Amino acid sequence: MNRPPNMQQLMKQAQQMQEQLMAAQAEHAERTFEGTAGGGMVTATVKGSYELVAVQISPDVVDASDVEMLEDLVVAAVNGAMRAASEAAESQMGGLGGLGGLGGLLG
Repeated sequence: MNRPPNMQQLMKQAQQMQEQLMAAQAEHAERTFEGTAGGGMVTATVKGSYELVAVQISPDVVDASDVEMLEDLVVAAVNGAMRAASEAAESQMGGLGGLGGLGGLLG
């Protein structure tokens, strides 16, 4: 005979999982991620909160007659950094195992 799940225990587990998720999100938000373009001529750094915090541009890539190329390199570097942050978040949150299986219990 199967016993019904203990609702109090389920709620306690859900609360623990929510706390783990919140801690992981806070930790991720403070990490930094880099993206580069042009063979490292442009580097962008973003936080896990997707805030752009730095852009480094090699003087060798600065050409007043081809500003468009520099703009493209900056966009590519920023997109690379954002992608790295996103992939890390997916990996980290996926490692918390089964949080999505709570059917919206966590909000």
